Amino acid sequence: MPASLSERDVCSKFITPAITAAGWDLHTQIREEVTFTKGRIIVRGKLHARGETKRADYILYFKPNLPIALIEAKDDSHALGAGMQQGLGYADTLDIPFVYSSNGSGFLEHDRTGLSEIVEREISLAEFPSPEALWQRYCQWKGLETPEARQVIEQDYYFDGTGKAPRYYQLSAINRVIEAIARGQQRILLVMATGTGKTYTAFQIIWRLWKSKAKKRILYLADRNILIDQTKTNDFKPFGAAMTKIQKRQIDKSFEIYLSLYQAVTGNEEDKNIYRQFSRDFFDLVIIDECHRGSAAENSAWHEILDYFSNATHIGLTATPKETKDVSNLHYFGDPVYTYSLKQGIEDGFLAPYKVIRIDFDKDLQGWRPKRGQTDKFGNLIEDRIYNQKDFDRELVLDERTRLVAWKITEYLESIGPYSKTIVFCEDIDHAERMRQALVNLNPERVKESAKYIMRITGDDPLGKAELDNFIDPEQRYPVIATTSQLMSTGVDAQTCKLIVLDKRIQSMTEFKQIIGRGTRINEDYDKYWFTIMDFKKATELFADPAFDGEPVQVYEPTPDDPAEPPEEDDQTPNDQPDQGDQEPPDIDISEEEPGKRIKYRVGNEVTVYVVAERVQYYGPDGKLITESLKDYTRK
Repeated sequence: MPASLSERDVCSKFITPAITAAGWDLHTQIREEVTFTKGRIIVRGKLHARGETKRADYILYFKPNLPIALIEAKDDSHALGAGMQQGLGYADTLDIPFVYSSNGSGFLEHDRTGLSEIVEREISLAEFPSPEALWQRYCQWKGLETPEARQVIEQDYYFDGTGKAPRYYQLSAINRVIEAIARGQQRILLVMATGTGKTYTAFQIIWRLWKSKAKKRILYLADRNILIDQTKTNDFKPFGAAMTKIQKRQIDKSFEIYLSLYQAVTGNEEDKNIYRQFSRDFFDLVIIDECHRGSAAENSAWHEILDYFSNATHIGLTATPKETKDVSNLHYFGDPVYTYSLKQGIEDGFLAPYKVIRIDFDKDLQGWRPKRGQTDKFGNLIEDRIYNQKDFDRELVLDERTRLVAWKITEYLESIGPYSKTIVFCEDIDHAERMRQALVNLNPERVKESAKYIMRITGDDPLGKAELDNFIDPEQRYPVIATTSQLMSTGVDAQTCKLIVLDKRIQSMTEFKQIIGRGTRINEDYDKYWFTIMDFKKATELFADPAFDGEPVQVYEPTPDDPAEPPEEDDQTPNDQPDQGDQEPPDIDISEEEPGKRIKYRVGNEVTVYVVAERVQYYGPDGKLITESLKDYTRK
């Protein structure tokens, strides 16, 4: 039997009048047909399309950006509770406690707080609760009933008048942190995948705490100058004259918002620890961005700062919680108050999916052994043993292998567009320089157009580092290809990066997630909807590791009676070392040999290298890699 009233009729004739009669303001508290995801990007070949978006019929807000109720409507041919299961799924995603389903005859209410003995009940249209009634129940559920707590959580978000609003997961993250602080929690961890707006989220958290006067002086710490400068000029700009960046080891106590490189305020000598010029109670809040890196260690720079400002509230932001046998930011901060994963970001359509091209070389798989008495290009006698993938570009260099990697990169860029931004991750600075040279020799016409077509961007090269801003600026054509080892693995907002090349062994899941995160941003204005990972060293096998995108797990909690064991070598990345002084963490450079350290042999093109197999895979809806094509060169 056809419905006499459509879903739209039910909304306009019954639901909207009922909730406005209950006291909900039509303009500030009620939003209809709210689309809260963008639709997963589906890639087929070189084409892409958007999947379905998720849309709630109504979301009700106590104040802007404080959602507390959701309503799913159905036409009058459906039962009263027909929309409940769909509504509960949306409410779980949106972090909303009160869910309603209606066909126009009344409402079915579901209370997710657990405070009521009756989880679901039917109510009439006239019985729909007021904003104050639901907010009271919400605050009781969250343990936020005191006037002091209410003052904090009811503080408005920053609004610039442009209509820009936080995404749903940013709202959940911000509100969870604010509520935790209002309850008196002192250590808070927030986990959000790279490219999901951690800095904007941090800005809104600070803004609301600062405006409510819950936190009057705030210190924001990061470990890269580019992160501090981007933060100051972009997301934190509304703080205006209240904000300063600590630099040149100078302290001015007249500001309220302080941004600093944590290496800039610590040092080995007592008189260099300029943060001690502040009193221990000067800051109410300390935020550590990218707290997964070397900073997670107990003897790190920011641990030293947090110990000094121990009375302040401490918030850690990361995309990749650091968990090894003796390094854990979960151990310090506790479980995350909110997690938004890479997998969820791709599913929602806010992050770019990726293709993986895995290329295998014969020498990588079969190994290579020098002839008796064979020397390298520099006359060094090559140690007689079998060298394989883990040795290349660390212990031994095959010039022909470097050229073949550069050729495959060039070949792929010709197919997708020679000006597609590309990051090539190498084993060390020496490898990055040799890769730059190989790419230059294979792209003479592009280099003739601009010498900056290919640049080595590493910590030891001021000219390369100076081009980093141009590389990440979508409006700047050059540099197009950046060869690096460690410098660009974190904190680089490369919105238009379409190709990430892995020619380094990656054993750290933290480092792997960070590197993959360089390509996950979407920029529709520059036709960046997905990206490609070209893998020469089987690094993408980490995609199959359950730790790749799962919930962070507490691995080890050291005690005085049970000291932490030394981490295995594979658990350490160059950034896992405590940073000293004003300098940013450097790239790896093993060109300067330590006493007794094995030299790096270099073998010329007399040793040939062949491609054995080339597999193209894409990220499927179930989170697994699906093979799109496979070339087996051994059959030729």
